[in-house]
Amino acid sequence: MGKYWKCVGLAGAAVLAAAAVAEAKVVKLDMQAVETEVVVDGAGTTYSAWTFNNQFPGPVIRVQQGDTVDFTFTNPATNTRPHSMDFHAAQTDFLNHYKALNPGESLQYKWEAKEPGIFVYHCGASPMIQHLSRGMMGAIIVDPKDTAAMPKADREYVLVQSELFKDPDDVDAMFDRKYANVVFNGGVFRYDPVHSTSGGDFLEAKPGERVRFYFVNAGPNNFSAVHPIAELWEDVWESGNPANRLRGVQTFMVPPAGAAIMDMVLDKGEGVIPIVTHSLTDALRGAIAILKVSKDAKDLPLMPFVPQGNVKSASADAK
Repeated sequence: MGKYWKCVGLAGAAVLAAAAVAEAKVVKLDMQAVETEVVVDGAGTTYSAWTFNNQFPGPVIRVQQGDTVDFTFTNPATNTRPHSMDFHAAQTDFLNHYKALNPGESLQYKWEAKEPGIFVYHCGASPMIQHLSRGMMGAIIVDPKDTAAMPKADREYVLVQSELFKDPDDVDAMFDRKYANVVFNGGVFRYDPVHSTSGGDFLEAKPGERVRFYFVNAGPNNFSAVHPIAELWEDVWESGNPANRLRGVQTFMVPPAGAAIMDMVLDKGEGVIPIVTHSLTDALRGAIAILKVSKDAKDLPLMPFVPQGNVKSASADAK
Protein backbone atom coordinates (compact mmCIF):
# COMPACT_ATOMS: atom_id res chain seq x y z
CA MET A 1 0.00 0.00 0.00
CA GLY A 2 1.16 3.51 -0.72
CA LYS A 3 1.40 6.25 1.84
CA TYR A 4 -1.46 8.72 2.16
CA TRP A 5 -1.15 12.42 2.85
CA LYS A 6 -3.99 14.84 3.50
CA CYS A 7 -4.07 18.52 2.51
CA VAL A 8 -6.12 20.84 4.74
CA GLY A 9 -6.58 24.62 4.55
CA LEU A 10 -4.38 25.84 7.39
CA ALA A 11 -3.44 29.48 6.83
CA GLY A 12 0.05 29.92 5.44
CA ALA A 13 0.89 26.23 5.85
CA ALA A 14 -1.42 24.31 3.54
CA VAL A 15 1.26 22.42 1.67
CA LEU A 16 0.92 18.82 0.60
CA ALA A 17 4.44 17.38 0.60
CA ALA A 18 5.37 13.88 -0.43
CA ALA A 19 8.42 12.24 1.13
CA ALA A 20 11.67 12.52 -0.84
CA VAL A 21 11.91 8.90 -1.99
CA ALA A 22 12.42 7.42 -5.43
CA GLU A 23 9.39 5.11 -5.60
CA ALA A 24 5.99 6.43 -6.59
CA LYS A 25 3.42 6.90 -3.85
CA VAL A 26 -0.31 7.37 -3.43
CA VAL A 27 -1.02 10.86 -2.09
CA LYS A 28 -4.45 11.56 -0.62
CA LEU A 29 -5.77 15.06 -1.23
CA ASP A 30 -9.08 16.36 0.14
CA MET A 31 -10.31 19.81 -0.90
CA GLN A 32 -13.55 21.70 -0.67
CA ALA A 33 -15.11 24.82 -2.12
CA VAL A 34 -15.63 27.54 0.48
CA GLU A 35 -17.61 30.72 -0.23
CA THR A 36 -16.22 33.32 2.12
CA GLU A 37 -14.92 36.85 2.74
CA VAL A 38 -11.17 37.46 2.43
CA VAL A 39 -8.95 40.43 3.23
CA VAL A 40 -7.19 41.73 0.09
CA ASP A 41 -5.06 44.63 1.34
CA GLY A 42 -3.28 46.02 4.38
CA ALA A 43 -6.19 48.32 5.18
CA GLY A 44 -8.46 45.34 5.85
CA THR A 45 -10.63 45.65 2.72
CA THR A 46 -12.73 42.50 2.30
CA TYR A 47 -13.71 40.74 -0.89
CA SER A 48 -16.53 38.27 -1.43
CA ALA A 49 -14.52 35.28 -2.59
CA TRP A 50 -15.03 31.70 -3.72
CA THR A 51 -12.06 29.62 -2.60
CA PHE A 52 -10.47 26.22 -2.26
CA ASN A 53 -10.06 25.27 1.41
CA ASN A 54 -10.92 28.76 2.62
CA GLN A 55 -7.84 30.44 1.15
CA PHE A 56 -7.24 32.90 -1.73
CA PRO A 57 -5.32 31.63 -3.63
CA GLY A 58 -5.85 28.01 -2.67
CA PRO A 59 -3.24 26.00 -0.75
CA VAL A 60 -0.03 24.95 -2.48
CA ILE A 61 -0.11 21.27 -3.43
CA ARG A 62 3.20 19.48 -3.78
CA VAL A 63 3.80 15.94 -5.04
CA GLN A 64 6.55 14.04 -6.84
CA GLN A 65 6.58 12.99 -10.48
CA GLY A 66 5.04 9.53 -10.72
CA ASP A 67 2.85 9.89 -7.64
CA THR A 68 -0.81 8.95 -7.85
CA VAL A 69 -3.10 11.64 -6.43
CA ASP A 70 -6.20 10.22 -4.75
CA PHE A 71 -8.39 13.32 -4.91
CA THR A 72 -11.72 14.07 -3.24
CA PHE A 73 -13.51 17.35 -3.96
CA THR A 74 -16.57 18.50 -2.00
CA ASN A 75 -18.97 21.36 -2.61
CA PRO A 76 -20.67 21.76 0.79
CA ALA A 77 -24.46 22.07 0.94
CA THR A 78 -24.05 25.51 2.55
CA ASN A 79 -22.61 26.97 -0.69
CA THR A 80 -24.78 28.82 -3.19
CA ARG A 81 -23.08 27.94 -6.50
CA PRO A 82 -21.75 24.94 -8.45
CA HIS A 83 -17.95 24.53 -8.31
CA SER A 84 -15.37 22.22 -9.88
CA MET A 85 -11.65 21.43 -10.00
CA ASP A 86 -9.37 21.55 -13.06
CA PHE A 87 -5.79 20.38 -12.46
CA HIS A 88 -3.47 21.52 -15.25
CA ALA A 89 -0.97 18.92 -14.00
CA ALA A 90 -3.39 16.04 -14.68
CA GLN A 91 -4.15 14.04 -17.81
CA THR A 92 -7.55 12.62 -16.99
CA ASP A 93 -11.24 12.32 -17.93
CA PHE A 94 -12.48 15.86 -18.57
CA LEU A 95 -16.21 15.10 -18.71
CA ASN A 96 -16.36 13.02 -15.53
CA HIS A 97 -13.59 14.48 -13.39
CA TYR A 98 -13.79 18.20 -14.17
CA LYS A 99 -17.58 18.50 -14.07
CA ALA A 100 -19.26 21.10 -11.87
CA LEU A 101 -20.68 19.85 -8.57
CA ASN A 102 -23.85 21.30 -7.12
CA PRO A 103 -23.94 22.23 -3.41
CA GLY A 104 -24.00 19.04 -1.36
CA GLU A 105 -22.14 16.91 -3.93
CA SER A 106 -18.70 15.25 -3.80
CA LEU A 107 -16.40 13.62 -6.35
CA GLN A 108 -13.45 11.24 -5.92
CA TYR A 109 -10.96 10.02 -8.52
CA LYS A 110 -7.25 9.25 -8.99
CA TRP A 111 -4.74 10.71 -11.42
CA GLU A 112 -1.00 10.30 -11.96
CA ALA A 113 1.43 13.23 -11.87
CA LYS A 114 3.31 12.22 -15.02
CA GLU A 115 5.15 15.45 -15.86
CA PRO A 116 7.30 17.55 -13.51
CA GLY A 117 6.77 21.28 -13.17
CA ILE A 118 4.65 24.05 -11.74
CA PHE A 119 1.01 24.13 -12.76
CA VAL A 120 -2.17 26.04 -12.06
CA TYR A 121 -5.33 24.49 -10.70
CA HIS A 122 -8.67 26.29 -10.83
CA CYS A 123 -12.44 26.00 -10.80
CA GLY A 124 -13.95 25.42 -14.23
CA ALA A 125 -17.63 25.95 -13.40
CA SER A 126 -19.54 28.46 -15.51
CA PRO A 127 -18.84 31.31 -15.82
CA MET A 128 -15.22 30.23 -15.38
CA ILE A 129 -13.99 33.82 -15.64
CA GLN A 130 -15.94 34.70 -12.49
CA HIS A 131 -14.84 31.66 -10.49
CA LEU A 132 -11.21 32.47 -11.25
CA SER A 133 -11.69 36.17 -10.52
CA ARG A 134 -13.25 35.39 -7.15
CA GLY A 135 -10.29 33.31 -6.01
CA MET A 136 -10.73 29.69 -7.10
CA MET A 137 -7.17 29.03 -8.24
CA GLY A 138 -3.86 27.84 -6.87
CA ALA A 139 -0.51 26.22 -7.60
CA ILE A 140 0.54 22.59 -7.77
CA ILE A 141 4.22 21.66 -7.79
CA VAL A 142 5.28 18.32 -9.24
CA ASP A 143 8.90 17.80 -8.23
CA PRO A 144 10.99 15.85 -10.76
CA LYS A 145 11.68 12.22 -9.93
CA ASP A 146 15.35 12.91 -10.70
CA THR A 147 16.40 15.08 -7.77
CA ALA A 148 19.51 16.20 -9.71
CA ALA A 149 17.47 17.53 -12.65
CA MET A 150 17.64 21.11 -11.32
CA PRO A 151 20.08 23.01 -9.10
CA LYS A 152 19.20 22.86 -5.42
CA ALA A 153 17.52 26.04 -4.19
CA ASP A 154 18.34 27.60 -0.84
CA ARG A 155 14.93 29.23 -0.54
CA GLU A 156 11.60 28.89 -2.36
CA TYR A 157 8.49 31.04 -2.83
CA VAL A 158 5.22 30.63 -4.71
CA LEU A 159 3.67 33.67 -6.41
CA VAL A 160 0.19 33.41 -7.97
CA GLN A 161 -0.80 36.45 -10.04
CA SER A 162 -4.45 37.31 -10.67
CA GLU A 163 -6.71 40.23 -11.46
CA LEU A 164 -9.03 41.61 -8.81
CA PHE A 165 -12.36 43.21 -9.75
CA LYS A 166 -14.16 45.83 -7.69
CA ASP A 167 -17.52 44.06 -7.96
CA PRO A 168 -17.16 40.25 -7.88
CA ASP A 169 -20.69 39.90 -9.27
CA ASP A 170 -20.04 42.06 -12.36
CA VAL A 171 -19.20 39.40 -14.94
CA ASP A 172 -19.48 41.91 -17.79
CA ALA A 173 -16.61 43.92 -16.25
CA MET A 174 -14.52 40.74 -16.20
CA PHE A 175 -15.15 40.17 -19.90
CA ASP A 176 -14.36 43.84 -20.59
CA ARG A 177 -11.11 43.69 -18.54
CA LYS A 178 -12.28 46.43 -16.16
CA TYR A 179 -10.20 45.20 -13.25
CA ALA A 180 -9.26 47.29 -10.24
CA ASN A 181 -6.03 45.58 -9.15
CA VAL A 182 -3.53 42.92 -10.06
CA VAL A 183 -2.27 40.96 -7.09
CA PHE A 184 0.29 38.42 -6.00
CA ASN A 185 -1.15 35.74 -3.70
CA GLY A 186 -4.50 37.48 -3.33
CA GLY A 187 -3.30 40.76 -1.83
CA VAL A 188 -2.72 44.27 -3.22
CA PHE A 189 1.01 44.96 -2.65
CA ARG A 190 1.00 42.00 -0.23
CA TYR A 191 4.81 41.82 -0.45
CA ASP A 192 5.49 45.51 -1.00
CA PRO A 193 5.37 47.75 2.09
CA VAL A 194 6.89 50.56 0.00
CA HIS A 195 3.94 51.08 -2.35
CA SER A 196 1.21 49.78 -0.06
CA THR A 197 -0.80 52.49 1.64
CA SER A 198 -1.12 50.20 4.66
CA GLY A 199 0.64 46.99 5.62
CA GLY A 200 2.65 44.77 3.31
CA ASP A 201 5.52 42.42 4.17
CA PHE A 202 8.86 41.79 2.50
CA LEU A 203 9.85 38.44 1.15
CA GLU A 204 13.26 37.61 2.60
CA ALA A 205 16.52 35.96 1.56
CA LYS A 206 20.18 35.89 2.57
CA PRO A 207 23.11 37.11 0.46
CA GLY A 208 24.51 34.46 -1.87
CA GLU A 209 21.40 32.28 -1.86
CA ARG A 210 19.74 30.69 -4.88
CA VAL A 211 16.13 31.81 -4.52
CA ARG A 212 13.51 29.90 -6.49
CA PHE A 213 10.15 31.38 -7.48
CA TYR A 214 7.32 29.12 -8.55
CA PHE A 215 5.25 31.58 -10.56
CA VAL A 216 1.67 30.96 -11.70
CA ASN A 217 -0.41 33.40 -13.73
CA ALA A 218 -4.03 32.57 -12.89
CA GLY A 219 -5.37 35.43 -15.03
CA PRO A 220 -8.13 35.33 -15.94
CA ASN A 221 -7.10 37.65 -18.80
CA ASN A 222 -3.73 39.39 -18.51
CA PHE A 223 -0.27 38.20 -19.51
CA SER A 224 2.54 38.72 -17.01
CA ALA A 225 6.06 39.94 -17.88
CA VAL A 226 8.00 38.86 -14.80
CA HIS A 227 11.15 40.87 -14.15
CA PRO A 228 13.50 41.19 -11.14
CA ILE A 229 14.63 44.83 -10.98
CA ALA A 230 18.44 45.19 -10.82
CA GLU A 231 18.79 41.42 -11.27
CA LEU A 232 18.47 38.70 -13.90
CA TRP A 233 16.81 35.34 -13.75
CA GLU A 234 19.79 32.98 -13.56
CA ASP A 235 17.61 30.11 -14.78
CA VAL A 236 14.03 29.86 -16.04
CA TRP A 237 12.12 26.66 -16.70
CA GLU A 238 8.90 27.20 -18.69
CA SER A 239 6.08 25.26 -16.98
CA GLY A 240 8.74 24.25 -14.47
CA ASN A 241 9.88 21.31 -16.59
CA PRO A 242 13.66 20.67 -16.33
CA ALA A 243 13.75 20.10 -20.11
CA ASN A 244 12.68 23.72 -20.75
CA ARG A 245 15.71 25.56 -19.33
CA LEU A 246 16.68 29.11 -20.28
CA ARG A 247 19.68 31.03 -18.89
CA GLY A 248 20.26 34.72 -18.12
CA VAL A 249 16.69 35.95 -18.70
CA GLN A 250 15.75 39.60 -18.04
CA THR A 251 11.96 39.26 -18.35
CA PHE A 252 9.88 36.13 -18.80
CA MET A 253 6.40 36.13 -20.28
CA VAL A 254 3.81 33.97 -18.54
CA PRO A 255 0.37 33.71 -20.19
CA PRO A 256 -2.93 33.25 -18.37
CA ALA A 257 -3.01 29.69 -16.98
CA GLY A 258 0.75 29.43 -17.57
CA ALA A 259 3.56 29.01 -15.08
CA ALA A 260 7.33 28.92 -14.73
CA ILE A 261 10.09 28.27 -12.24
CA MET A 262 12.50 31.21 -12.05
CA ASP A 263 15.74 31.28 -10.05
CA MET A 264 17.96 34.16 -9.09
CA VAL A 265 21.38 33.72 -7.50
CA LEU A 266 21.99 36.62 -5.16
CA ASP A 267 25.20 38.60 -4.81
CA LYS A 268 26.95 38.74 -1.46
CA GLY A 269 25.64 42.19 -0.57
CA GLU A 270 22.46 43.21 1.23
CA GLY A 271 19.63 45.23 -0.34
CA VAL A 272 16.23 44.87 -1.97
CA ILE A 273 15.09 43.39 -5.29
CA PRO A 274 11.61 44.30 -6.52
CA ILE A 275 9.93 41.59 -8.58
CA VAL A 276 7.27 42.99 -10.89
CA THR A 277 5.16 42.30 -13.88
CA HIS A 278 6.64 44.74 -16.37
CA SER A 279 3.16 45.44 -17.66
CA LEU A 280 3.40 48.56 -15.56
CA THR A 281 -0.31 49.30 -15.30
CA ASP A 282 -0.57 45.94 -13.54
CA ALA A 283 2.52 46.36 -11.38
CA LEU A 284 1.33 49.73 -10.10
CA ARG A 285 -2.10 48.29 -9.32
CA GLY A 286 -0.59 45.83 -6.85
CA ALA A 287 1.64 43.26 -8.57
CA ILE A 288 4.99 44.05 -6.96
CA ALA A 289 6.86 41.82 -4.53
CA ILE A 290 10.03 43.08 -2.85
CA LEU A 291 12.69 40.60 -1.84
CA LYS A 292 14.69 41.95 1.09
CA VAL A 293 18.22 40.52 1.15
CA SER A 294 19.77 40.47 4.60
CA LYS A 295 22.11 38.25 6.58
CA ASP A 296 19.37 38.15 9.24
CA ALA A 297 16.63 36.98 6.85
CA LYS A 298 13.92 34.87 8.47
CA ASP A 299 12.70 31.57 7.11
CA LEU A 300 9.25 31.94 5.54
CA PRO A 301 6.77 29.41 4.14
CA LEU A 302 6.26 28.86 0.41
CA MET A 303 3.32 31.29 0.27
CA PRO A 304 3.70 33.58 3.28
CA PHE A 305 1.23 36.02 4.84
CA VAL A 306 -1.87 34.57 3.11
CA PRO A 307 -4.74 34.65 5.61
CA GLN A 308 -7.71 32.33 5.77
CA GLY A 309 -11.11 33.66 4.85
CA ASN A 310 -14.01 34.44 7.17
CA VAL A 311 -16.31 31.49 6.46
CA LYS A 312 -20.00 32.36 6.29
CA SER A 313 -21.10 28.98 7.64
CA ALA A 314 -19.33 26.93 10.28
CA SER A 315 -20.22 23.71 8.46
CA ALA A 316 -18.18 24.91 5.47
CA ASP A 317 -15.05 25.61 7.50
CA ALA A 318 -11.83 23.87 6.47
CA LYS A 319 -10.81 21.22 8.98
